[in-house]
Amino acid sequence: MKTLLLLISHGLMLALGFAAGIYALPLLTQPEPPTAAAMAEHSREAVYAGVLRRELAGSDALHWGEGKVTLAARSIALQGRLAPGPDYKLYLSPDFVETEAQFEAIKSRTLRIGDVTTFDGFLLSVPPDVDISQYTTVVIWCEAFGQFISAARYQ
Repeated sequence: MKTLLLLISHGLMLALGFAAGIYALPLLTQPEPPTAAAMAEHSREAVYAGVLRRELAGSDALHWGEGKVTLAARSIALQGRLAPGPDYKLYLSPDFVETEAQFEAIKSRTLRIGDVTTFDGFLLSVPPDVDISQYTTVVIWCEAFGQFISAARYQ
């Protein structure tokens, strides 16, 4: 009986440590957030804006975003925060979505812009051949776990 209890307790601690590592590793390895000068330059060129909100149907205590998203022809920025996590991607979507099921249903019609590696704001380049006016929504998605993080309609 004692051996069984030890196995269970050690197994639980191992699982807890693994979960904490998944949460903490992105925080420890994230690069520096964009500089104020880079964000100011982007803001001068921005043509669209939207808001990430925590209370979306698919967001929860561990998967959320908040703040202002601005889009310029060649860059997309967040002045705000994201819950930390691994393998975040920014997508442009033709439709607003706020749950995993909604995003998965239209994922083939979305366009992946790039990796989100900072959680206290980000600034991503838009490829030259992308026309942001052809989409309406920014979606933050965790590719590794298929988890909806947040979304903002910008037009």
